[in-house]
Amino acid sequence: MGRLDGKSIVVTGAGAGFGRAIVQKLTAEGASVLGVDINTSENEKTVTLCSANPGKAHAFTGDITLESSWRSILSTVLEKNSNRLDVVVNCAGVVHLAGPSHEIAEEEFERVFRVNVKPLYLSTKVIVPWWKENKVPGLFVNLSSISEPRPRPNLVWYASSKGAVTVATKGLAAEYAVDQIRYNCIRPAVGETAMLAAVQGGIDTPEGRKKVLGTIPLGRVCQPADVANMVCFLASDEANYITGAAFDVDGGRGVS
Repeated sequence: MGRLDGKSIVVTGAGAGFGRAIVQKLTAEGASVLGVDINTSENEKTVTLCSANPGKAHAFTGDITLESSWRSILSTVLEKNSNRLDVVVNCAGVVHLAGPSHEIAEEEFERVFRVNVKPLYLSTKVIVPWWKENKVPGLFVNLSSISEPRPRPNLVWYASSKGAVTVATKGLAAEYAVDQIRYNCIRPAVGETAMLAAVQGGIDTPEGRKKVLGTIPLGRVCQPADVANMVCFLASDEANYITGAAFDVDGGRGVS
């Protein structure tokens, strides 16, 4: 028996990094997962990696910054999973290259907020009415960042977008608790993903990694499995009394 047997879950950003690991973990625990990504080929790779797991993974290609995509996501997951949806994991995110805040291009600023924040609005707009209409409980797990409570120079606009994620998570948790719809977020440290180079200014170097690791007391970057394990816990029935919470998966960076 898996911890998530029978659960129907949507995961965005499923084609790489944290998102891919989350889909792998959730299907390993028995969930049926619709992985969403704009990159079709990488998303299909994630599905293939889950082929031996007890839970089934499906791939959906879509742009999570569009309401039309979210309406298609909802109809697809309901079709795939017997008209059931339990959890939405808003994992997809981007970061601008580290650099002086006054030099970050307006297009980059807008991209970061569009990808990191707008999907929370759209997923709430589309999914919450379905849960309310059908009188079923639901859960959103949103990916924030430890850079939100501990911002650092040169990544200020990224940290600000993640601040919006945390605030929205807490406010929405308060608003929809009466409907048994819960919101929680996870604040990881920089991970072993494509973003690691971006936080070093665009190039992943031993010197840059040493500087990053110097801010993390446990002495290593966040692995995708670290985040996936926390998502699994929050999606399980073990966490059904938790809402409006932010969980730091950061190797101690938040207290350093």
